[in-house]
Amino acid sequence: MLKLKKKDTVIVIAGKDKGKKGEVKELIPSDRKVVVMGINIVSKHKKTTKEKPGGIHKVEAPMSISNVQLVCPKCGKPARVKISVQGGEKMRACKKCGEAIV
Repeated sequence: MLKLKKKDTVIVIAGKDKGKKGEVKELIPSDRKVVVMGINIVSKHKKTTKEKPGGIHKVEAPMSISNVQLVCPKCGKPARVKISVQGGEKMRACKKCGEAIV
């Protein structure tokens, strides 16, 4: 089970973009990868099609989920996530401050 969801704010903790913050754009659970807006930008060579021109385009590439960490909305710091069951419903919570993450 992944502890991240779309539109979560994360910080990169390893790699060339270490220290940058961004929003989760896409999750790829089968490969345990995540795409973050504005992070891990690579150049992609595209052929010309009828609709789109070709050339070199800058796109966000997937990165390992182990290289990012969720930023707690309350304390604003990178924090580990714990899963707790309350009333038969799973909830994510910050391990530092205990605040529920929605």
